[in-house]
Amino acid sequence: MIVFSEGGHAMRILLFTAATAVALLSLGSCATMSEDQCLAGAWGERGYADGAAGLPTSRLDDHAKACAAHGVTPDAAVYFSARESGLTTYCTPQQGFRAGREGDVYAGVCPAPLEDDFLPAYEDGRVIHGVEQALSSARTHLDSLARRIEDLDDKLDAKNSELRQDGLTEDQRDQVRNRIREIRQEREDRIRDWRRAEYDLDDAEDRARDVRYRFAGRYSGW
Repeated sequence: MIVFSEGGHAMRILLFTAATAVALLSLGSCATMSEDQCLAGAWGERGYADGAAGLPTSRLDDHAKACAAHGVTPDAAVYFSARESGLTTYCTPQQGFRAGREGDVYAGVCPAPLEDDFLPAYEDGRVIHGVEQALSSARTHLDSLARRIEDLDDKLDAKNSELRQDGLTEDQRDQVRNRIREIRQEREDRIRDWRRAEYDLDDAEDRARDVRYRFAGRYSGW
């Protein structure tokens, strides 16, 4: 998690992260617009929508690449003017909190005055996102262990039934008994893991509850 108490240093970390995300986005940006969209133009609408989504200025380059094959060149002046209007919709505390909570990467697009309110809310959302991800991971891990224990129980039942069959040689019975011991040992190990995972889940639920209480009422709809 990025801590913003160190001012410029934290901002450099944030912008580096954003630059990396933008670079990755650009790699797959060849089809940001269809042929019909390119021919229709509507660069004001496109600019506003991109600004409202918090997309970086390089998004216009992506659109230009997508439309070049259709002989269309973006109207940059119209696009960027509308994008600035869209940013006023995006760069709010409420949207910052939403973006952080959903795990979105902030691309450093907000003007300084708006960013002063956006960033703290974004970081609050990141806190929520972190505890909810941890909680989800703890539940998934516990469920996975429970399924494995059930699977081992089924295997034990099958091996015990096999051991009771007639016609087995003593060597064959020894092999079955050895396998039963292996399954029982693994089952004991997984039960220990399950108990630890249950404790981890309780801890994750407590932390999530504390964080939810901390932000209760601070943001609308939360």
